[in-house]
Amino acid sequence: MSTARRRLLPLLVGCALLAGSPALWSMPVSLTDGLASYYGGGFNGRRTASGQRFDQHAMTAAHRTLSFGTKVRVTNARNGRSVVVTINDRGPFVRGRIIDLSRGAARAIGMLGAGVAPVRLEVVGQDIDGGARSSLWQRGSRLLMELF
Repeated sequence: MSTARRRLLPLLVGCALLAGSPALWSMPVSLTDGLASYYGGGFNGRRTASGQRFDQHAMTAAHRTLSFGTKVRVTNARNGRSVVVTINDRGPFVRGRIIDLSRGAARAIGMLGAGVAPVRLEVVGQDIDGGARSSLWQRGSRLLMELF
């Protein structure tokens, strides 16, 4: 093995390990307070803005600006119940609201009866299934295979 390859190996292994580290993606990033609403039945089975089919029972949500795949902890300010949802759609499109939850997520935090609730949003990470981390890991693995 050449000297250049021996020097490069620890760097590549370190980068690959960091890219796959769940701890890096599970730290809270930001907090936002506002009103949440939910959507369900009429949209069930339709395509979301991310291309996924909407499942009203899944723990998903719509947000205007967060990247698809972002994991967000939503806490109902009225009762303290929280749920982690994955952003897979765009919205809400009603002034004053910061997130649209699926019916399942709304049920989990106890806001079905009210329809709208004050919430706190906390970004907690990214979805690893099919996301950038998976492709980065695959590219790193291929590079290591080519070099060695």
